[in-house]
Amino acid sequence: MAAIMEKLSLKLFNPNSRNETSKQLWLINRLRYASGYTRQDAGFSLLELIVVMVMIGILSAIAAPGWLAFVNRQQVNKVNDAVLAALREAQSEAKRNKLSYSVSFQTDSTTQDIDVAIYRTSAGISTWKPLGADVGANSNKLLLGTNLSGENTVNSNSTVSYPASNTSTQITFDYMGALPTPNFGTPISPSIDPPGLKIVVAAPSSTNSTSPSIQRCVIVETLLGAMVTAKDSQCN
Repeated sequence: MAAIMEKLSLKLFNPNSRNETSKQLWLINRLRYASGYTRQDAGFSLLELIVVMVMIGILSAIAAPGWLAFVNRQQVNKVNDAVLAALREAQSEAKRNKLSYSVSFQTDSTTQDIDVAIYRTSAGISTWKPLGADVGANSNKLLLGTNLSGENTVNSNSTVSYPASNTSTQITFDYMGALPTPNFGTPISPSIDPPGLKIVVAAPSSTNSTSPSIQRCVIVETLLGAMVTAKDSQCN
């Protein structure tokens, strides 16, 4: 009986007596046991998982404000580009059709989107559309500001107010693409030129706030309808 058991043991533990798959498993097991590895060593301990989760939380807390600021800045830039495109389209249509064309902006009271309308002045507004929607921009969390008090007219103190009144954001171009009888306001100081007609898009400083943190604007600054873009303090 002892002789039979000895033969079986030799057959079981002799790698030359196994097929190729058995040989590979045998070698792997030998390497594991030679290095002191056991099945109990696999995976992570609870303490290691807790440390990793705490580290992820700390890094997320550090990175989140910067990421949110970047996202807000990108949205404001896109919507401001849409403001410039709308003004240029109206100016181009006025020159092409030899008619007066206007651009108006408003904040939709239901969706909170910033809307734009480009229309022949004499016909009035027929359709509003969300500003920047065609370039994937979302304006419903942004602020609309202006220094206008009426059509092509800067308010008395030449400063931008938020939110812009829906009745005071109209800019009109005549048949030559110029501004008919504009009022650019008065200089803020003798060393500063009149501010021009400003349409401002801004990210709020906090949720439901009307105080801006990131500002971008388009300024129509000459009688001929020349436009420039500006940011932050230049948009005040």
